[in-house]
Amino acid sequence: MVGKLLLRGMLVGLVAGILAFAFARVYGEPQVDKAIAFEEQQAQAAGEAPEPEMVSRAIQAGIGLATGVLVYGAALGGLFSLVFAYAYGRLGSLGPRGTSALLALLGFLAVIVVPSLKYPANPPAVGNPETIAYRTELFFIMIVISIAAMVAAVGLAQGLWNRLGAWNASIVAGLAFLVVFALVKAALPDINEVPESFSATVLWQFRVASLGIQLVLWTVVGLGFGAVAERVVAQRDQRGPARRYA
Repeated sequence: MVGKLLLRGMLVGLVAGILAFAFARVYGEPQVDKAIAFEEQQAQAAGEAPEPEMVSRAIQAGIGLATGVLVYGAALGGLFSLVFAYAYGRLGSLGPRGTSALLALLGFLAVIVVPSLKYPANPPAVGNPETIAYRTELFFIMIVISIAAMVAAVGLAQGLWNRLGAWNASIVAGLAFLVVFALVKAALPDINEVPESFSATVLWQFRVASLGIQLVLWTVVGLGFGAVAERVVAQRDQRGPARRYA
């Protein structure tokens, strides 16, 4: 069944990637164009020669963006299906749709929202090229800690389930997760390399669009994969009695 879920998860991820690409073209790319225009104005004001364009902007915003989002969506769907295969049946009495939706919600919070609260996405012209490796390392450290904290919070909720009840156990686990996040957020260094003259509106709209792209991906994967997984699980359950009576 894992193989079937993996294939279907990747297909759902491709569908999510198509929708996310459409969202990025409509809401994300205009903000990128504004950021690039600002960068060019800054270079022109400083008397710097324009950098040679290795890949045209049309290709970047078209086939380049589509390829990146589709590959990311397929990979996300595949990984999500493997996590689902492990978690299904271990989250109380949730069915395939409920399990998939809950995993998507927790994953979106742990992988996207929480790290972005500490290190939000930045458009072109924002950030020192010399610190990109350092900033990337910090961002991935934040992701790893956030995922580990979320897994621990789920385990804590399950451990307290019988003693406190589902609702109270979830609240305690959620508060524990927030405490860990607050401590990690305070411990990791802050990075603020936004030029003072950069448009705050463009920066805000770019970050909202970046979060929106991820929201589309995780929502489609969570809901779409749940519907697909429900059919796979139902087919498995139907074959089970048939094999027992054969």
